[in-house]
Amino acid sequence: MLPIFIVLAFAAGCAISVQAAVNAQLAAGFGGNVFGAAFYSFATGTIALGIIASVQGGLPTALTTIPSQPFWKLIGGLLGAGAIFSTILITPKIGLANLLILVITGQLVTSLVIDNFGLLNSALRPVTAIKFVGALLVICGALITLFGDRMAAWTGNFTR
Repeated sequence: MLPIFIVLAFAAGCAISVQAAVNAQLAAGFGGNVFGAAFYSFATGTIALGIIASVQGGLPTALTTIPSQPFWKLIGGLLGAGAIFSTILITPKIGLANLLILVITGQLVTSLVIDNFGLLNSALRPVTAIKFVGALLVICGALITLFGDRMAAWTGNFTR
């Protein structure tokens, strides 16, 4: 794996965290209108991507192939809208760290299933024992992040 891909993936993760926090505050600024904040977020992203795609070229040709695509290839935007809406709705209720540890855990489990079985026409990348153990460690870390304070308080070992 090239180091640039590691850096870009890490930067994308940072952007997702900032995006969730910013969008939750935007919804608050919109008087609690989560749909309005999600719409604005997607609209500005769509405009930016439209400009970039236009400059890059080939957009009209790509768009003409939409009718020939299977339905499942066209639902990415709907899934993304649902994800963005959910982060805007949930961030103020459970906090950014709790939200994102659950999002990351969901992404990890889903990506392992997709890779292992080559779903959605993805390359088949079998989940090895070491990857499985790594995923379990992440899930354990998620549980500690989510419930560690309660467990520590329950056992009397809670300190701040």
